[in-house]
Amino acid sequence: MSNKYTATKAAAYVGYFVQAIVNNFLPILFIALQDVYGIGYEKLGRLIMFNFVTQMLTDVLTPKIVGYLGYRKSAFMCQLTAAAGLASAAVLPRVIPNAYIGIVISVIIYAFASGLMEVIISPMIEMLPTDNKSGNMSLLHSFYCWGQAVTTLGTTLLLRAFGYRGWTYIPLIWAVVPLINAFSFLKVPIVEPEPERKSDSFKGLVKSRRFRCFMVIMICSGASEIAMAEWASMFAQQALGVTKVIGDLAGPCAFAVLMGTGRVVYAKISERISYRKTLIAMSVLCTACYFVTAFVKIPVFALISCAVCGFTVSLFWPGTLSAGAESFPNGDAVMFSVFAMCGDIGCCIGPWLLGIIADASGLNAGFAVSSVFPIIMLVTAFLFLKEEKRGAVIEKG
Repeated sequence: MSNKYTATKAAAYVGYFVQAIVNNFLPILFIALQDVYGIGYEKLGRLIMFNFVTQMLTDVLTPKIVGYLGYRKSAFMCQLTAAAGLASAAVLPRVIPNAYIGIVISVIIYAFASGLMEVIISPMIEMLPTDNKSGNMSLLHSFYCWGQAVTTLGTTLLLRAFGYRGWTYIPLIWAVVPLINAFSFLKVPIVEPEPERKSDSFKGLVKSRRFRCFMVIMICSGASEIAMAEWASMFAQQALGVTKVIGDLAGPCAFAVLMGTGRVVYAKISERISYRKTLIAMSVLCTACYFVTAFVKIPVFALISCAVCGFTVSLFWPGTLSAGAESFPNGDAVMFSVFAMCGDIGCCIGPWLLGIIADASGLNAGFAVSSVFPIIMLVTAFLFLKEEKRGAVIEKG
């Protein structure tokens, strides 16, 4: 690939870093929000739901936005909107009488930006002239993990410095990153889709059994990843009794580092291994991690299982995007928007369901119930393998 696209890849990597910021900084502040405003588990889980419901609705709109603005202007807009949403999280809870409503409004603003990022940045990398597209996609998504780790560590340290009541300074600091990156997208070279090529429609795509299986996998992928990532810190602190710093580092931060490591490894070997067989193995390991977290009472083992879960989910999202792009080369923004919407449905349902169960029966029970998502993915992966062994993919029916 020509070196002229190095800056394009760098801007895309930072874009995924920004997406990690907007999706992960607030859960690290959950315990502060409980302390300052008295917000319960279910309302905290609802914040995550608002985030991913907004992203899901944005996923539906993005193909038309991209068709009207193009990839460059859309990328610029999503970075600026992310900066505005993060800045509003610093301001609105202070000026609106009901601080929770202010937080919700801020979440919706930056979630819109995150939804745009998910749909436009992945195809921007996919359209670059390169051979190892699956590896490049996995490497791109690894920057979400590094962003998650840095966000977790940075937010934890900043919260320690500012105190619970100074939490609003933290999103203002993070807003600097997308504000700077927005202007990068105005300068870097971007490959736009060929105008004469006809893209697949959603109606045509959804007729394929294989495409529907990808949709199920994306839903379960989002749920399996975000349920553990969003609740690991509070679980470590309240169920295992460790300090917040240790809980954040051993929970979501370690989760993100191992998830990023898994994606870098997959980027190196993706052309030599079977996506579906790896998906089965990782689904089994992910289920085991949820069980250990839920039922093992020894804190060190439960924390290790939270972290290892990050490695097990590393393939799910980028591997499925690449497999989908290979199977449906004319899917373009429509396919990526559907996959992103399905992933966001899972990201919405997973942590929200865990929060509901946690309110009723405790966090351990919440993790036990959440194991259903990797189990469903495991069953779907077996269906994939049966089709693959028969040597033909059933496209309709």
